[in-house]
Amino acid sequence: MLSDASPIAAIATAPVRGGIGVVRLSGKGLMSVARAVCRLGAAASLQPRHATYLDFIDADGGVIDSGLAIWFPAPHSYTGEDVLELQGHGGPVVMHMLLNRCLEAGHSISLRLANPGEFTYRAFQNDKMDLAQAEAVSDLIEASTEAAAKLATQSLSGAFSQIINQLVE
Repeated sequence: MLSDASPIAAIATAPVRGGIGVVRLSGKGLMSVARAVCRLGAAASLQPRHATYLDFIDADGGVIDSGLAIWFPAPHSYTGEDVLELQGHGGPVVMHMLLNRCLEAGHSISLRLANPGEFTYRAFQNDKMDLAQAEAVSDLIEASTEAAAKLATQSLSGAFSQIINQLVE
């Protein structure tokens, strides 16, 4: 996968109607996007790993949606980079509006649309998971049976990697 160090953003939930949808951003400079997209009080900021309920706003200050913003500062995030997750109502139109607003607000930091699998790739690059665990993410998403999901979950937790490492030693 070709990638660069630019901050990335994507809809992290399935592209169907649902109660909740998530737009995820990863990389440097995301707090400027958070300030532009999230209606924070004058002295307010996002506290690490705490959900903050607020409005998501467009460039004119109009409300796109209301939901939760969660800030995960590096290295304590899925990718090992700064991560901002915006959780709103899961309609595809609302999610695309929110994603487009994030991309617009992040233009000055070169925020771009993530490639498929790029969040997990960055987690692998930043030693948040090994290759077997990264592959297990895809296996878990694609699992069509409970048995397949359980096996993928075990690999994702590092069980398979531990066995391989013991054999290597």
